[in-house]
Amino acid sequence: MKMKAAIIWAPQTDWSVEEVELDPPKAGEVLVKLVGSGLCHSDEHLLTGDMTVPDETAKELGLQQFPVIGGHEGAGEVVEVGPGVTSLQPGDHVVFGFIPACGRCPSCSTGHQNLCDLGAFLLAGRQVTDFTARHHARGQDLGIMCCIGTFGEYTVASEASCIKIEKDIPLDKAALVGCGVTTGWGSAVYAAGVQTGESVIVIGCGGVGMNAVQGAAMSGARHVIAVDPVEFKREQAQFFGATHTASSIEEATALVMDLTWGQMADKTIITVGVGDPNLIQPALLATKKGGRVVHTSVAPMEMQNVPMDLFSLTLMEKQLVGSIFGSANPRRDIPRLLRLYQEGKLKLDELVTKTYPIEGINEGYQDMRDGKNIRGMLIY
Repeated sequence: MKMKAAIIWAPQTDWSVEEVELDPPKAGEVLVKLVGSGLCHSDEHLLTGDMTVPDETAKELGLQQFPVIGGHEGAGEVVEVGPGVTSLQPGDHVVFGFIPACGRCPSCSTGHQNLCDLGAFLLAGRQVTDFTARHHARGQDLGIMCCIGTFGEYTVASEASCIKIEKDIPLDKAALVGCGVTTGWGSAVYAAGVQTGESVIVIGCGGVGMNAVQGAAMSGARHVIAVDPVEFKREQAQFFGATHTASSIEEATALVMDLTWGQMADKTIITVGVGDPNLIQPALLATKKGGRVVHTSVAPMEMQNVPMDLFSLTLMEKQLVGSIFGSANPRRDIPRLLRLYQEGKLKLDELVTKTYPIEGINEGYQDMRDGKNIRGMLIY
């Protein structure tokens, strides 16, 4: 079948919206008609080259990362299932989990689906079922972001990437839970382990950070300090549960010192769009003895050096941890968060500042860079 999709042919180029040929699903795969896709910053890392596998590594592994259809935050309706698919049938509504969950590897079997062994193939751009392509354009095979490629009207993906949801949940809002909402919320609830009465700093209030604010507030934090240089985002953060705002980590450090009588933040969560090694030490300084800093931001792949005070890290017994997908389990937490949305406890509608047709994807990402949106979203 033919459809439209947004493709990056090489890093440092714009998204190109063009006709794509899509093959039917093979064994263990499903064909999904998407309602839309969130414009997540992780796809911007493809465009800038921050998430580009080095040529030598790609050659060793037999990967061809580009050209690639972007998008990893989508939802839609199952149109067709391939042989061997048992958990889905045509007509089912699904949210894509951007990390496939096999349910059998050591991580999945111990309740850490976000660390599934299939995650090793997120940037490989091929079907995790047989490592071949279903998407083609200009006579070439196309990769797909995170094994799903949601910047297209349809996609074929593994059953392992699909989470069935109730049909009365709006698919355009459900799509957001496939990445940004769960990543932010889980960064506060799971990775940081925010407890009632704690003081929390969230650095960066985009699509992920705003949901870290929601998660911290829902966990009963006494103080939630939202940090962002953009005034619009600081204003919006208060609607999502922030009790205080600051334009920089330095301003937030002085604020939390005053609020806690010098005890500092119990938890600090870093959710800026591009991971910055120079944020780690200031975040640790803003965090109390025995406190925890969670780093959720994606940094350029070649970034290796982080300046930090190891002496104080040991003597003050602080923790620095990473988190992918908010340390959540897709099959448990995506339906759980959608139930909270249905009950009016989780804000999803309010996250979407502006929607775009697929032809407006470059405008949408420019609006993200300019700080105009909390979340932009493609609607097909």
